[in-house]
Amino acid sequence: MRLRGSVLLFIVLLAAGIPAIAEFYTDWLWFVEVGYEGVFLRSLTVKSLVTAAVGLLAFALLGGNVIVSMRSLRPRPFMVATPQGPQTITVDPATVRPLVLLAAGAIALMIGLFAGAGWESWLYYIYATPFGRLDPILGRDIGFYVFTMPLLEHLQGLVLFIVVLMIGTAIAAYVLGGDVAFHPVRGLYVAPHAIRHVSVLAVALFLVLAFGAWLQVPALLSARSGVVWGASYVDVHAKMPALRALTAAAILGAGLAAWAAFGARTLKRLIAAIALYVVVAIAGPLYASIIQRFVVGPNEQVRETPFITHNIQATRQAFGLDQVEEKPLSGEAHLTRADLERNAATIENVPLWNDRPLLDTFGQLQEIRTYYDFVAVDNDRYTIDGKYRQIMLSARELNSQSLPSRTWINERLTFTHGYGLTLGPVNEVTPEGLPVLFIRDLPPVSTKDLAVTQPAIYFGELPNDHVFVNTLTEEFDYPRGEDNVFTSYQGEGGVQLSNAFRRLLFAIRFRSTDTFFSPNLTAESRVMLHRRIADRVQRIAPFLEYDPDPYLTISNGRLVWMQDVYTTSTRYPYATQAQGINYIRNAVKVTIDAYHGTTTFHVVDPTDPIAQTIAKMFPGLLAPLEKMPEDLRGRLRYPQQIFSIQAAMFAVYHMVNPAVFYNREDQWEVPAFDVGGQAQVMHPYYTIMKLPGESGPEYIQMLPFTPRQKDNLAAWMVARSDGENYGKLAVFQFPKQTVIFGPKQVAARISQDQAIAPQITLWNQQGSAVIQGTLLVIPIEESLIYIRPLYLRAAGGSIPELKRVIVAYQNQIVMEETLDAALERIFPRDGPRAKPAAAAPEPGAAAPSGVEAPSGDMASLATEARAHYQRALQAQRDGDWALYGEEIRKLGDVLERMKR
Repeated sequence: MRLRGSVLLFIVLLAAGIPAIAEFYTDWLWFVEVGYEGVFLRSLTVKSLVTAAVGLLAFALLGGNVIVSMRSLRPRPFMVATPQGPQTITVDPATVRPLVLLAAGAIALMIGLFAGAGWESWLYYIYATPFGRLDPILGRDIGFYVFTMPLLEHLQGLVLFIVVLMIGTAIAAYVLGGDVAFHPVRGLYVAPHAIRHVSVLAVALFLVLAFGAWLQVPALLSARSGVVWGASYVDVHAKMPALRALTAAAILGAGLAAWAAFGARTLKRLIAAIALYVVVAIAGPLYASIIQRFVVGPNEQVRETPFITHNIQATRQAFGLDQVEEKPLSGEAHLTRADLERNAATIENVPLWNDRPLLDTFGQLQEIRTYYDFVAVDNDRYTIDGKYRQIMLSARELNSQSLPSRTWINERLTFTHGYGLTLGPVNEVTPEGLPVLFIRDLPPVSTKDLAVTQPAIYFGELPNDHVFVNTLTEEFDYPRGEDNVFTSYQGEGGVQLSNAFRRLLFAIRFRSTDTFFSPNLTAESRVMLHRRIADRVQRIAPFLEYDPDPYLTISNGRLVWMQDVYTTSTRYPYATQAQGINYIRNAVKVTIDAYHGTTTFHVVDPTDPIAQTIAKMFPGLLAPLEKMPEDLRGRLRYPQQIFSIQAAMFAVYHMVNPAVFYNREDQWEVPAFDVGGQAQVMHPYYTIMKLPGESGPEYIQMLPFTPRQKDNLAAWMVARSDGENYGKLAVFQFPKQTVIFGPKQVAARISQDQAIAPQITLWNQQGSAVIQGTLLVIPIEESLIYIRPLYLRAAGGSIPELKRVIVAYQNQIVMEETLDAALERIFPRDGPRAKPAAAAPEPGAAAPSGVEAPSGDMASLATEARAHYQRALQAQRDGDWALYGEEIRKLGDVLERMKR
């Protein structure tokens, strides 16, 4: 019977262990394939050592405590109820002790695993890099808070848990053994050896509590208790002294407990130690509340001013706001046509296409087959035909979930990769209202000097599972008419299935018999794992923070993904938290080749102490930026996520005067306006423009600010991305005495305009859906132009078409078919500036186009009028009333020109 049980236990352990071994070995093969086996070994080694060391130490303490506690136990009878009536049983401690030790071992194992999960804190502590800045209260380097405090708090919590568990175990054992009892006459009885044992444990407990109280002092510098984050007046003048007193009380308590253990073995000194600690622990918060009520409360601003100053300085440093370049604007500039011509690059790159409408359009026009997906639209810039152009592009990825026949061969061997991309300028539109495409179709066709020589996408944003390449089954490459083109992988990605042992372990990992028995797999076949960008980088370096939006780039004809990485902390003293962090840097960029899967981590901010520490923790993980190909360095862009955080913080922390900050006299906020009846906060957007005072156009990201609870514009902030200016922030501020229309005010004026609002209503009444695009704030010189594209989705249709562009400047608002036409109405090349339309259009017609110079002779105008008339009739027959109204409007324009 015992043999059968042992065999069963062995089978269970084998069944549980083999999959773990298979996963471990295949993970190792994958790390070797991507070239980061050093990271795998270092993290595994440290985690194993910490788990083993802490687990063994915990077992030694818990097990030793059990043995000492049970040493005086004797066999003891217990009365138990049974179906046959009350019976007496005798429990022998010798038989119970192994079970208790086994339980102690299980608890120690869990403690070790918990400690091992925090293995990064040990490496951060060992390889800590000083920040070179001291906190203003205790004078410690910032690195102490970021790298050392997490480990000390982790250790203190572990030791406290173990000591409390040991005390509980000892007391329970002595109660069960009769060494602790309550006599009705003599009161509480505790055996001398029990007093000694518990007192020794109390010494350890008081020392751990003293260490915890000492740690709470620097922890106050990263907490919030006053008007700002960081230690306040009460923290510095009341809580810190109270915590130091509590530390001293705990040390004194440890001394009293030691006296009780090795001197006169009575409970009085132990009780005195506990009472002393409790009294001081209660008195500290009470004293702090008195200081807050009677010292700080009556004169809070004056008392807190030094600490507000610390908070402002620390927050600006932690979020990189101390390097923001602030520039004033006059707010009184008036634009002319010459200003627009001097800023032609800005006008030519206004992003009229927004992500969502463009993604829908790409999906309808360029997916081509149902199993292709465009996941996201990325924004970038390239020099195309000698001009610096802003473009939007999207990868055509293969979605295995959408395959018409989801067999193992189709999912794993045949349909292995996506193919190509769609790319076009942000501001060009076809006559049908669709985006102009520079790269399109399958195989990719480029109309510009921007070619893709390897369009296959094996690694992307979609969460596709593993695939096998170099098999006896041809891989589907792309469709061509009614036929398909097939290929064979020629890249370097994937783990080679060089022998049967590897195939067996991968089959166990994937829970797939086909992986082992399929005749289509050979010794030359490769398996590609972790093909999703987010999973891939997280698997290699889980201790970094990743941006949720990787973007696609073209590098020497190859498709390369760019992944932004952040180094963050929650422990920068005195810095205010935003989105759960109070320190952030965009210190690292990761490039992932879409064909080979080659993954490289590059340091873009070598001055960041956290990045420096990680480089020392894992030598070879972070490569210098100089090793990134030069054309890829031209694709670097400052991420929207970190810029959004910095902008939100700067809206408050541009106020550096403590008095102004305390009263929030000049606080800004990111503007919001109604879209479809819902408030929509503006998000940063990329554009190419010439900044005031700069010599040429550059790729930037911008976001406007309005004063808090007001709608006029206060300033606008940019993050630069080109060359040596990468990551530099600048704010352009309008004078407070000058009122500049803000986005919400402009949006309201658009919705109330007597020419624009009726046309939008007409389109909606005809069954079409009008999609109002992002309201763009476009700085020109020291003034602003607002631009909003309008998209029209026909009833029952799914392709948004760009139909109108609205331009607002000062008191003028116009709507035209193109941006150039709208600008021409406000800034005519010849003649006076056109006035905005004031009257509502006739039913079925839009606002008049404004004053235009006569063009062409009467014959050509008559031909043009006849063409508009014929198209209007055809639209009427088709029931396309939006097109009908459009053609009638154009016909009216031609007739007006004929009259002149």
